[in-house]
Amino acid sequence: MKEEKYVKDIMTKDIVTVDQESTVLEACQLMADHKIGAVVILSPIKEAIGIFTERDLLNRVVSKDKPHSDKVKDHMTPDFVCVQAEDELEGLAKIMIDGNFRHLPVADGHDVVAMLSIRDIVKHFLYYS
Repeated sequence: MKEEKYVKDIMTKDIVTVDQESTVLEACQLMADHKIGAVVILSPIKEAIGIFTERDLLNRVVSKDKPHSDKVKDHMTPDFVCVQAEDELEGLAKIMIDGNFRHLPVADGHDVVAMLSIRDIVKHFLYYS
């Protein structure tokens, strides 16, 4: 019998966040420094209000010739899909492909606590299945 695996088993727990007033450049520098493709955007009360990804940078900033000094809140994806740490991995790859997502924030209740990337899923199935 196959053992069930959960998001918590493969998620990246060191989540990188930026304040909504940070610039696009600051967000990109953090992404480069941490070698990641997405950051979670926080409101002044530290609530996750969006996600800013490499794709957002390409489609909403670079291709539109917007300045890197713009606020990240103006170019983030505000309506992001979140998964729970206790969710089963089975089916998540399909959700990511169908939704064209490469990153899914992981929540514990209402708090974003980690990130799940398509790389995490591929690595898990390549090495541990």
